[in-house]
This record gives sequence, structure tokens and C-alpha cells, in this order.
Amino acid sequence: MRLDSLLSVKNLSVSFHENHILKHISLDVRKEEVLAIVGPNGAGKSVLLKTLLGIIEPTAGSIEWFPGIRIGYLPQRFHVDMYLPMTVGEFLDLKPRKILTNEAVLRLLKLEKSWLKKRLAHLSSGQLQRILLAWALLDDPQILLFDEPTENVDVTGQESIYTLLHHLQDTTGISLILVSHDLQVVYKYANNVLCLNGKQVCYGEPKEALNHKTLSELFGDHTVFHHHHL
Repeated sequence: MRLDSLLSVKNLSVSFHENHILKHISLDVRKEEVLAIVGPNGAGKSVLLKTLLGIIEPTAGSIEWFPGIRIGYLPQRFHVDMYLPMTVGEFLDLKPRKILTNEAVLRLLKLEKSWLKKRLAHLSSGQLQRILLAWALLDDPQILLFDEPTENVDVTGQESIYTLLHHLQDTTGISLILVSHDLQVVYKYANNVLCLNGKQVCYGEPKEALNHKTLSELFGDHTVFHHHHL
């Protein structure tokens, strides 16, 4: 592992009951970098994140984290019962270990202290995503794993989330591993991109890795033509 690396993955494979989900994945994430993971539905993107976190056991290969690294994770889906009588502050107080205060993470996310009194069930999908991000930031992570940060969020909310993530990286130096279906976001924010379709289709800088052949293998010719003119 390089001195400036937070994560090094070598030849990683994952299988469920002899069904190969991921094969021969290798990647590195350095300090203050953004790695985007792209691929079609069922390509193994979420499985990869859960394997990096130790939730799923790999069948081959190695995962090496920087010793003592603090990791934040936001899952793809989080359901809140509309009848749940819990405020944002009460939800954040459930965090078992905190380095930052509730107020401090709200400031990082450009939210007023009054948000602590808002009911979780009354938040929009975009607002809830910010509070989940606040939860992850309470540990003051050095790297954040974010699975489809704009899933079920409207277009305005999507732009807000990505702008916020960029702001966080500028102000805290946090590294990001970001699963995204939006290639414009990948081109704009990512230092490197990992293309998955059960195996590693590409890895490198977006402008080099996301070529016509790669996009065709991932999404088909129609999608390639659409994104070729981004």
C-alpha cells in the first residue's frame, strides 16, 4: 500500500453459492480522492461496497485499509415510518460513538440548528439524505462510502447533494467512494472511475476509461450514443 493510500484492493472476487457476483476487482483510493463506481443494475456495485465494509466475505483477493481509518457509509435505501415520533436530534443521538457534535455536522452541511427539532417523518427524500449524511459524519470519517446518493431524489435535490459532497471534500479533505448512475457527475467530480458488470470493465480517469467500447459493454449502444455528447 502507498503511503498516501486509504484503501488498496487486489484481485477481489465474491461468490454466492457458486454464483460469481464479482471477479478480479482491483482499485486504490488515496487521500482526498473521489472514486466513482458505475455499471448497470445487478452489476455488483452495492455488493462491492458491502464487501469493502466487511459485511460480505470475499471469496478471493485482498482488501487493505489504512490502519485505524474511520469509515462512513450511507446505504442505498433507508425507510422512515411516517408515524415515527422521532426528531432529527433524537435520531442523531442514537449514534453510539461520536467525534463531532450534532451542531457541528449540521454546520458542515449548511443546516441551521433548528433542524434538530424537525420530525424525520416530515422530511423530503433529499432532506432525509442530508440527515443520513450527518449521521455518517458524526464519526468524522476519513472516507465516505455512498451508495446511489440521489436514489429517489428529485433533480433539484440531486444537484444539491452532489454540490454538498463537493463542499465537504473541499472543507474537510474527506475521500469518497461513490456509486452513481449519472455519468455527468462522474466526469465532473471523480478522480477515478471503476466500471463494473460482474467483472472489472474499466478503471482509471473518467475521460480515458469511459470510452465508447467501455460504455457499450456496460450500458449498450443506445446509452453510449446518449452520453458520448456530454
